[in-house]
Amino acid sequence: MADNGDDKLHIAMFPWLAFGHLLPFLQLAKLMASKGHKISFISTPRNIDRLPKIPKPLTHLITFIKINLPKLQNLPENAESTRDLPINKGKYLKIAYDGLREPVSDFIQTASPDWIINDFAAYWLGPMAAEHGVLMAYFSVFPALSLGFMGSPETLMHVSDDPASLDLLLKRPKWVPFESEVRLTAFQVTRLLERSSASEENVSDVYRFGANVNRCDAVVVRSCFDFEPDWLNLLKTLYKKPVVPAGLLPAVVNDAGDACWPEMKQWLDMHPKGSVVYIAFGTETKPNQYELTQLALGLELSGLPFFWVLIEGSSDDEVAVLPKGFEDRMNGRGVVCKVWVPQFKIVSHDSVGGLLIHSGMSSMVEGLQLGKPLVLLPFVFDQGLIASYLVEKKMAYMVHRDDVDGSFTPESVADSLSLVMVSEDGKMYREKAKEMMSLFGDINVQDKCVDELLYFLQNFSKL
Repeated sequence: MADNGDDKLHIAMFPWLAFGHLLPFLQLAKLMASKGHKISFISTPRNIDRLPKIPKPLTHLITFIKINLPKLQNLPENAESTRDLPINKGKYLKIAYDGLREPVSDFIQTASPDWIINDFAAYWLGPMAAEHGVLMAYFSVFPALSLGFMGSPETLMHVSDDPASLDLLLKRPKWVPFESEVRLTAFQVTRLLERSSASEENVSDVYRFGANVNRCDAVVVRSCFDFEPDWLNLLKTLYKKPVVPAGLLPAVVNDAGDACWPEMKQWLDMHPKGSVVYIAFGTETKPNQYELTQLALGLELSGLPFFWVLIEGSSDDEVAVLPKGFEDRMNGRGVVCKVWVPQFKIVSHDSVGGLLIHSGMSSMVEGLQLGKPLVLLPFVFDQGLIASYLVEKKMAYMVHRDDVDGSFTPESVADSLSLVMVSEDGKMYREKAKEMMSLFGDINVQDKCVDELLYFLQNFSKL
């Protein structure tokens, strides 16, 4: 371990196999490497090959460690991330991930990093790191409010699937000592169970998360005190160990060439400033057929021009389809793009006046760092918690959904978009988004968070 604040660290990073996790881990890796620290980024070959290129000045400091995922009978060929398979096969990816114990152990023993920064899924990594004399931090790509709502490690490790236990998720938890509108709805809890419940062959997500927090030396959170001070302070009480914000990790302009960008820019250039709605739901969230139909009809009803990124996974068991004739009717007014796009470049364009998103952290941060107002349509539990917090703080507006079954109408989509994008009544959301630029987009604030995180990691043994 470093003896003083000037010594450089060797930090290993081991994210979960989802691009909503891989990309924030890589972003943090680049920020730490920019301060001169050595990073070993561990993942599978196909995922590493799909990551953005490292800036040349950092290539000598970031080393990618490729380890092969074990083959499983129920895991599709070449499926190495959640984007490669349908939701109902997600548990097999976790089982395969658990099969990485031995190669990760071999790496730790051989490389002897000062720290290994872990994600929620590798619940077995804490004891392994300790056995080899390596410190471990759990890095949450979710904000403190999501963690605080779920409770202490002990609570998480003993959550059961019975209805009485699940009812607790619908209320403000007893361990939250301050007033808050952060909550889950019944349909979000149902989806949480569908995606994360335990089975004879798989450990539940909440147990993995709780065990990681319980066995780590410190918790690092994608957040800052200016964004959610109460929730960060609550985590320190719940976890009884250091909780260190890593900053909100705002996106940075990437000048790397995108073959599709000139055509997209040409379309955006044709529209007046602030008139276009950008719609995207991340790489992991896939609306079902009902949701896709309501969304499309709502966009049509709104009358607004739109740019919709709708990635259809070939691995999905059932691919949802747009209403018949929708794309023909919207020709000229809207774009439906079914491939990866340079999101930050698009959202940065002056013609984009607002975002319709799922409340994922990366899209939320990108929108607010650029001063673009947000309309939220959360699907799963972490998105629901983040959305309710943003609504509580008047940072965004949420499309109304039925709490029990998650249903919503085209009219609710159209009305929400019109309110936030056009209406005088929604001016507060447009003004609040501009105000938030100083918090979400300030590179100096982010730099300070990384400096404080690195100081903590360097001096942990003396604190």
